[in-house]
Amino acid sequence: MEYKHILFEVADGVATITINRPKALNALNSEVIGELKDAAARCKTDEAIKAVILTGAGEKSFVAGADISQMAELRPQQAMEFMEAGIETFRMYEVLPKPVIAAVNGFALGGGVELAMSCDIRLASENARFGQPEILIGLIPGWGGTQRLARLVGMGRAKEYILAGGQIDARRAYEIGLVNQVYPLDQLLPEAKKLAAKMANLPGFALKMAKHAINYGYDLALDNAMRLETECCSQCFSTDDQKEGMKAFLEKRKPVFKGK
Repeated sequence: MEYKHILFEVADGVATITINRPKALNALNSEVIGELKDAAARCKTDEAIKAVILTGAGEKSFVAGADISQMAELRPQQAMEFMEAGIETFRMYEVLPKPVIAAVNGFALGGGVELAMSCDIRLASENARFGQPEILIGLIPGWGGTQRLARLVGMGRAKEYILAGGQIDARRAYEIGLVNQVYPLDQLLPEAKKLAAKMANLPGFALKMAKHAINYGYDLALDNAMRLETECCSQCFSTDDQKEGMKAFLEKRKPVFKGK
């Protein structure tokens, strides 16, 4: 697929996906959603890709939300199709069997914060701003915001932000656990790449199992979740990387992982 609205680059095992509509503050329309979906599929099947970074072009916006110019005249059925396309695409990144890092370089509003919340880790620049302002135009979040935000920051805060449509800055987002780290803008992408590169050099199957256990165990009863963790951990013993990791530990040397 040839991309018009995203940039897709792979270097040293890390795929960097940049939403590239800076004049529209990287707002998401159907074409962008389709390209992001295709990129997610590439990241899943390409064995050379070990970790993924999602970011936005320019210095103002990660994703300022869904493209209102496309949404304004939608009828309910059309809106449902648009929402379902976004939900499916965002979920692909959430369950991708590889680490996904959001490098939030400015506004992450509406669909933007929903996309970021679908990633495993969120890093923010100091100028980043987060919010679910859909209520201000007569809507509610439609790409997972009512569900993921409450799971990340608690129901009370999620209701405050969604029902009032307010915004918070990067520091506040860090304080409530919405983002993992905050950096000066010029350090954001280098730090994201540093973290992605570290993960890309770790045992890929173990990363896959860890992410699976966290994602699918979170809403289970504790006994069932522990059973899932045990199953995922035991499967790691089938890999060469597990054998190499333990052998290197016993031999007091740095392991050489091969992704097998």
